Amino acid sequence: MSPPTPPRPGAGGETKLSDVDDVDDELAALAEAHGVATHYEDAEQRRADVDRDVVVAVLAQLGVDASTPEAVRRALTAPRPEPATVVLTAGDTLDGPGELALEDGRVLPLPAAPPPGYHRLGDRTVIVAPARLAPPTRSWGWMLQLYAMRSDESWGMGDYADLATIARRSAAELGAGVLLVNPVQAVAPTTPVERSPYSPSSRRFANPLYLRVEDTDEYRSADPATRRAVDALRPDNDTELIDYDAVWQAKKAALELLRPAGGGAEPVGELRDFARFCALAEEHGPDWREWPEAQRDPATATADPDRVAFHAWLQELCEQQLSRARDAARDMPVGIVHDLPVGVHPGGADTWAVRDAFAPDVRVGAPPDAFSRLGQDWGLPPWRPDKLAEQGYEPLRAVIRNVLKHADGIRVDHVAGLWRLWWIPPGEPAARGTYVRYDEDAMLAVLTLEADRAGAVVVGEDLGTVEPVVTERLHEHGMLSSAVLWFQRDYRVPGHPLVPPADWTVSAMASISTHDLPTVAGFLTAEHVRVRAELGQFASGPDGEYDAAERERRELVGLLDKEGVPADDLVTAFHVLLAKAPSLLLLTSPQDALGETRQPNLPGTVDQYPNWRIPLPVRLPALFADERVRRIATALAGGRGR
Repeated sequence: MSPPTPPRPGAGGETKLSDVDDVDDELAALAEAHGVATHYEDAEQRRADVDRDVVVAVLAQLGVDASTPEAVRRALTAPRPEPATVVLTAGDTLDGPGELALEDGRVLPLPAAPPPGYHRLGDRTVIVAPARLAPPTRSWGWMLQLYAMRSDESWGMGDYADLATIARRSAAELGAGVLLVNPVQAVAPTTPVERSPYSPSSRRFANPLYLRVEDTDEYRSADPATRRAVDALRPDNDTELIDYDAVWQAKKAALELLRPAGGGAEPVGELRDFARFCALAEEHGPDWREWPEAQRDPATATADPDRVAFHAWLQELCEQQLSRARDAARDMPVGIVHDLPVGVHPGGADTWAVRDAFAPDVRVGAPPDAFSRLGQDWGLPPWRPDKLAEQGYEPLRAVIRNVLKHADGIRVDHVAGLWRLWWIPPGEPAARGTYVRYDEDAMLAVLTLEADRAGAVVVGEDLGTVEPVVTERLHEHGMLSSAVLWFQRDYRVPGHPLVPPADWTVSAMASISTHDLPTVAGFLTAEHVRVRAELGQFASGPDGEYDAAERERRELVGLLDKEGVPADDLVTAFHVLLAKAPSLLLLTSPQDALGETRQPNLPGTVDQYPNWRIPLPVRLPALFADERVRRIATALAGGRGR
């Protein structure tokens, strides 16, 4: 190996680290101190080293200058402040002397074991969380894409009232005990409407797109002429694909007709900021980074008070209807579990109002793997771990608290993000990023405390390349991991054979597929290969992919035979196989039960595939009358009886 090229001096005689390829010990130590990885284990369990300039760029996003060796040494020798947040488990003793200001206003002399809560010790936050959550009751239920669940009363897409109907009828007629719902967090009130539920404008507020117009006090008390005017706005309920723009324009116009005179009370706090964002977005567009300069800063922005009141009122309606849906699930052992996306739109309401907590110029994604050779760029800004700690994790607390206001549980998408996230610095492709670590003790403490207070179940989506510690600690805290039939393999054994469901973990939410994967019928017919081939996603042609899909199909059918499951109806057979799992929660989707071949979302596409727009092929009354649905419900309910 030839010796490295000597570094060139930079401005002021200092050496530019970007001119040196390797990460030296001092830079590695600085990166470690700030949670920035200089190497990681890739999807093949091999060490992957991060380029020096990527490490430097990510450190810069954390406010750390590492552009020269001298800057690195200055940063290393600078005094480090005390941790801004202290994390304890309930029952732990906090050493004294001193006094702890408890969350309820009392003062606790130290040393002492403080109660669960968010307390203050001088300038520091002390988070005390229960050790673990109580396990949920063994149940089966549905994974719902709510927009797809149209009823006779829907306005072009499923809504909160449909959610209530599904909860009530699933419990009473099918014996279901849990509903997992796609994210229903707020998007910007503009067109074109953001279709992906995983890129909300805010994770702290609900999406008025799902409101049932007629399920409001204002509609019920309106005069006949107003009700006729509202009814005339109802959009087509039989579109081949969900038309979000038509639905929003119709509902917005109808709600404008119904809004109460005077606009209600002046919103305060978080709701005021969110409603102001919505009012400004109507005028300037959905991305605050493109607004006039004065409107980009909440401190100087001015919004029409009438529009602010309107959007605050819409949130009141959302809370009312989400609460009614939760009440409708009261006979379910678990109830309604809401999905929490991994992030928010970079120009949305949350980054506008709580921008200090975000690294605005970074995008979250994933490193290269077998499925994404170039890595993944999700286009979402991450939390800054240092700012979260400085703020006592209040931004995270607010997100979880607001979701759990109207939920019996929460599913955390990409739960590994509580440990680390793949940061892609400005100007770089997805592959040229690195992992940034978070204080997992603090992140888990917030999640555990908020869920305990709400009496909620927590499910972590830990699929893909995830460190083993993630799943281990979820289980330690009484949280569930995720188990998907397609992925349940023993990677310790050559050939990675399928693991029979009977050997899956108890502490899991188990399913056959997910919204990002082929449906059961789609897998059996290789529809996922056909669609990707049609879109030109295979560099070397689809033949090898068809062969691989057929091998997987034979392997899974072989597992049915080994487990003694009749294979005359394969869709039902896979559900009978799933029912053998001891996992606390068993879930399937109406799409799987009905034999739908189209999956809700095809990763790696935007407009090439109708992501998040495919309605269920039948209305809700027909869903509950369908013999296939009842057969699968019987199989899963029977599994819960063991």
